[in-house]
Formats: sequence, C-alpha cells, structure tokens
Amino acid sequence: MALSIRRTACMSSTVLLRVGLLAFCLLGLPRVFAQPAEATRYGPELEGFAYPYPVQHFSFRSQGQDLQMAYMDLPARAPATGQTVVLMHGKNFCGATWAQTMAFLSQSGYRVVVPDQIGFCASSKPAHYQYSFQQLARNTAALLQQLGVDRASLVGHSTGGMLAARYALMFPETVRSLLLLNPNPIGLEDWKALGVPSRTPDEWFQRELRLSAEGVRQYERAVYYGGRWKPEYDRWVDMLAGLNQGPGHELVAWNSALIYDMIFTQPVVYEFGLLKVPTTLMLGTADTTAIGSDVAPPELRRQLGRYDRLGRQVVQTIPGGRLIEFEGLGHAPQIEEPERFHQALLVELRRQDDPGRSPGH
Repeated sequence: MALSIRRTACMSSTVLLRVGLLAFCLLGLPRVFAQPAEATRYGPELEGFAYPYPVQHFSFRSQGQDLQMAYMDLPARAPATGQTVVLMHGKNFCGATWAQTMAFLSQSGYRVVVPDQIGFCASSKPAHYQYSFQQLARNTAALLQQLGVDRASLVGHSTGGMLAARYALMFPETVRSLLLLNPNPIGLEDWKALGVPSRTPDEWFQRELRLSAEGVRQYERAVYYGGRWKPEYDRWVDMLAGLNQGPGHELVAWNSALIYDMIFTQPVVYEFGLLKVPTTLMLGTADTTAIGSDVAPPELRRQLGRYDRLGRQVVQTIPGGRLIEFEGLGHAPQIEEPERFHQALLVELRRQDDPGRSPGH
C-alpha cells in the first residue's frame, strides 16, 4: 500500500492570540464564570486545537480508502536509552492529553510516539469503516514500521488499553512491555455478558449528536475524577466538545458511535491469559467508568466498573502480571496526579531496561 508522511503546523497566530486573550480575561473572573457555556468549535480533524508538539500525518490506504493518521514523535533528550514508548489514548481523550507524560518520558531518555487513531481527534473520520481493535492495531503497526520502530513499550489508557492489549496479542515480538492504565472496564470485564443492554450504532449516534461541553464536564467530574475538578481539565472538555460541535458534527458523531459499538462488543478480558509480554495493570481505584451503565438496571449498575476489585481479579489471569493501584485516583491518573503516575511508570519501564532491578530503585 502507498505510504507517506507529512508535517503540519499545530497552531496559527490567530489561535495563539485568541487563546491568550481568553486566558487574560479569565484571570479576572470568579471561577464560576471561568467555564465557558459551550466549547470552541474545531474542524472534523480537530483543526484549530493546539497540540503540545508538532503533529505529523501518516497517509495510507485501508478498507479501500485513503486515510491519514495524525501522530506526534518526540525524540529522547540526553541521555537517551535507545528505547521507544508508544502512548495510546482513550475514547474521550486524544494524543494531546499525554502532553505531560510525553515531556517526562522524553526527559527520561525515551523516544515517544503518540498516534491519534483513525476516527479520533486529528485523524481521518471515514464515512464508512469496519472498526475493530485488530484493524486499529494493524494501522498502528504500519505507522511504527514506517517510523523505523521495531520494538517498543506500549502504554494504553482506557480504550487505548484495550487496543494495546490487542496489539500485544497480535505482535508480541514487537512489544517490549505492556502497561495498561485504567483500561476501559470492558477490558477487565464483559458488560454484555453481565447483562448490560446493548445499543445499536444508530442509538449511539443519536446519543453522540446531543453531546455538549457541560454534559462532558458533569460526566467526567462524576466518573473520571470522583467529584473533583481542576480548571486545567476544562481544556480537555473543550477539545472533545469542540470537535463534536464543529463543522464535522454528524461525521464525528457517527465515527464515535461506531467506536462505542466496537468497545462494547469486543472485550479482551478473555484473552489476557494468552499475553506473552511483560504486563502491568495501573489502576486508579476510585474510577467508576462503565460504558452502558446509564441503561443498566440499578442493581447491576452498582456492580460495574469496580476498579478497586477488578484489578486484583484480572491480574491473576495475566502470566507474570503486575498490579499498581493509585489509591483514591480516578480514570486518568496521568492527568489527575501526573507526578505520582510518572514515577510509577518510570519504575515499570526501567524494569525492562534492567530486569533484575528492584521496584524501589
């Protein structure tokens, strides 16, 4: 297949001026007024949103279509380890949400590659696409091959954890280590088998068409952050809602619907015993994420997404699996308490650099 890579600028001077003026204005307002009623509108490939590092584009053909996958490729700062870490984003996240982790890993000597998967964020939103974790894994493998990355450590967050697990099952010889950060609970349990009612893609589509900035904020505060909120989280609300409410509104919502269907119908929990790479679960114990819980019977809803229990159960099924729990943190420890997460992440990565290294050193 034909492959090419191109580079684009991340932020125009107009956007810089707009962001600067907004920040200046908000400094003088009480916090209650510092949250916009609606998000800024971005293009269907997140045009107008500022990524933390230069965005490049990997062009390829898939399912008879010309597509492009956006990604960031941050080189290691000296002293370099010679190792590469691939960060995989979650469903309601983009590669940009890894900004702090990218900087930390680069400064720790790792090359960092961060793709936006097809259907997400700054990448193509095809009108028709058969989404599967296998397809997304193959897309990512093609990107890494083009970049000359033969072997890497994978860090997958949320849905990205499900993708990273599938990738490791398909291409174990290319995976140095697998770190799953709060992988979507359906990565740790099978909701449909537990009795959660399913939605059709059309039903998911109608749901996504109604997405709003305030709705995202309320959901994330309650589910991702245990009722807590910091002003810096609003940037990610603006990113998600602004993409949905922009000129690609229906196309973005349709791709999101197809992706939700993929997540719900393709659990990986049954295959953890087949993993052949060093694997670590990293979980915020206060997370309660459970896609479909809003339509589940109340008695079942209370049993879903219990990370405080799931990690200890699932790690026993992973050959040589390790478990790190972030007590009291929610769905995104890398955003909620990045320093705490980064130190634990570095220990795990260095275990593969020096397998005899003890966790505390």
